[in-house]
Amino acid sequence: MRQLFDTVWQRQGTSWIWDEEARNQVCLASEVWSLRQFMQAVGKWPEELPGNNGRTLVVAGLDGSLDLLTPEDAEFWLGDAVKSAILSFQDEYGSEGALIFWLPLGRNRIEVHIPTDEVKWLCEAPFRESKLDFGRILWGQANEYPQEIFLKERDKSAGLFHSRIT
Repeated sequence: MRQLFDTVWQRQGTSWIWDEEARNQVCLASEVWSLRQFMQAVGKWPEELPGNNGRTLVVAGLDGSLDLLTPEDAEFWLGDAVKSAILSFQDEYGSEGALIFWLPLGRNRIEVHIPTDEVKWLCEAPFRESKLDFGRILWGQANEYPQEIFLKERDKSAGLFHSRIT
């Protein structure tokens, strides 16, 4: 997976971040939307986004919502409702807005298979043996496109960035 040291993820595309410093670079905690607010905004997006001088929307709660569902239901919901909402956001803002999913425990829940760049979500109890195939569900296994976000050289990854989901 390619490494990204640029700040492009703060201005465009879709990202999944788990590093608090990274989240703090784009918004105040009070500017983070709930997943419910995000889903309700589909089709009636605000003119200006709440974070990063009107360029970024940070959404919290995706992880908790996935944990409440069976793996089968989570896969369907992620590929249907959540992906549709992401596509709607992209259609509205194009390259003028960044969508960021804040996953505080994502470092331990997102698994990247290095040889193939497959990205999986590790399910929580009682489904710990299951994994959701993020790559297949959200970006159709276009595995060459997601990039690992790094804030500094020799740092742990802060998240994943995808420039445009189709």
